Amino acid sequence: MDETEGGQAVPLTAAELVMEVTSLSNASYDRINKAAAYAQAQVPLYLLIDRFAPPGPTVTLFGEPEGDVYRELQKVKFGESIRLPEPFDLTIDTSLFPYGGN
Repeated sequence: MDETEGGQAVPLTAAELVMEVTSLSNASYDRINKAAAYAQAQVPLYLLIDRFAPPGPTVTLFGEPEGDVYRELQKVKFGESIRLPEPFDLTIDTSLFPYGGN
């Protein structure tokens, strides 16, 4: 469980979306371990902002968790837009994201 600003614990299963931003030291962990944990908890959407992806900086939206595996719903390079489905129904312009490089 995570704590909110007020100090109350919130179960991961209550989340509709989890978003992670990789750093050089944790990119692999976010791609594999955290994705599996969020899928296992049945979090409907996982947004991974990965500045250190091997093909270059990407934003990937995962969904439809089954067991500890997500389906990749959409993947874009930095500079392209990615759309989050309901209940968010919004588009994120990734051209505004800073790029630290590999």
